[in-house]
Amino acid sequence: MSWDLFIWFALAAVLCWAAGAFFAWKDRRASACTLTGLGIAVFFAFILGMWISLERPPLRTMGETRLWYSFFVPVAGLLVYGRWRYKWILSFSTILSLVFICVNLLKPEIHSKALMPALQSPWFAPHVIVYMFAYALLGAATLMAVFLLFFRRGRTTAHEVALTDNLVYTGLAFLTFGMLFGALWAKEAWGHYWSWDPKETWAAITWLAYLLYIHFRKAEPDDWRRACWILLLAFICLQMCWWGINYLPSARATSVHVY
Repeated sequence: MSWDLFIWFALAAVLCWAAGAFFAWKDRRASACTLTGLGIAVFFAFILGMWISLERPPLRTMGETRLWYSFFVPVAGLLVYGRWRYKWILSFSTILSLVFICVNLLKPEIHSKALMPALQSPWFAPHVIVYMFAYALLGAATLMAVFLLFFRRGRTTAHEVALTDNLVYTGLAFLTFGMLFGALWAKEAWGHYWSWDPKETWAAITWLAYLLYIHFRKAEPDDWRRACWILLLAFICLQMCWWGINYLPSARATSVHVY
């Protein structure tokens, strides 16, 4: 699979997702789910083709991880829509995925077959894939927080707040599994489970930020506004963990996670 074909697979997927979002607004759930699922299948076909042609999982560069995020965001949107029937979630997931697709089109990165020894561990692929799915779920939770803070305001329902909580619970669970897989990978690649590398430090900060949200919701169940602000702060920490550390001079000098 050539990277030059990405634009055609992405275009087909986005058109399917957009059509699915349109039918969601029209209350045609079967059509919305079918078209969104078809777009997801088309996009995954490209990822699978890249995996085969590269002879390794496409997870090494930031561009490759953006591929997975672009894939998992509509997956998370479809799960939320299928479970809770929110019409708008497919529109938001389509737009968010399109943003990451456009970044990849405007800033393509080299997708070579070369894979450094540390990335050849069997724990590397599940670590990154699980993390990307967690990021997608937590991104959906952030969209809910923005929706509640700036659009719903005084009309917020307990059901909407519970949906946000469920997305965080599930996202944090996958984030925890991702960290555990990462620890096993680190032990095999570098001989230790944890070393407070800049990436690992921000991963811990992100995990604690979402844990803070959960504890705050348990302690102050009626104060959903401050909980949403905590969720936005946690998402900023997530972005710092994902790509922000690449721009830190100290991380470039010492982090084994900056390739």
